[in-house]
Amino acid sequence: MSAQRECAVTGQSLRKALGGFASGVTVVTTGAAGEVHGMTANAFTSVSLDPPLVLVSIATTAKMDARIAATGRYGVSILCREQEPVSLHFAGGKSCPERVRFVQRGGVPLLDGALVHLACTVYDSHPAGDHTLHVGHVDELWSCHGDPLVFFTGSFRALEIVREDANWGF
Repeated sequence: MSAQRECAVTGQSLRKALGGFASGVTVVTTGAAGEVHGMTANAFTSVSLDPPLVLVSIATTAKMDARIAATGRYGVSILCREQEPVSLHFAGGKSCPERVRFVQRGGVPLLDGALVHLACTVYDSHPAGDHTLHVGHVDELWSCHGDPLVFFTGSFRALEIVREDANWGF
């Protein structure tokens, strides 16, 4: 590990520093009148188990911010390792519409093949700088086992399971 160095806090330096926090990759979706909208997001976290709440952080300039506010609902699909192309598609990268398949669950569109599906109703929204924090009540969830898609230092990574004997209550 190299020595830490102090640097000025700028948008670029903060993004680079926080890139050292490995995260899963999600696609946040919403829909109305037969239209489905989605975007890749790794700014996603659990908030509370009782009540069941999650949070997505969406840039106020993103179309998704206004769409979530308008529908009051959103879905979260936690992607598996094989869904990297789908993640890039919804991040505005290489388009691959042939790999995008939605399923309707709990009244929201979700990505087929994801490890986890969460159907959420907006519980509260908070402005936070250049983003809106949309706290969602998890109305329904579906999950399966598999290898997650991981994002670290600006790249997709594979997660290596070193030991499966840890008992964390899962």
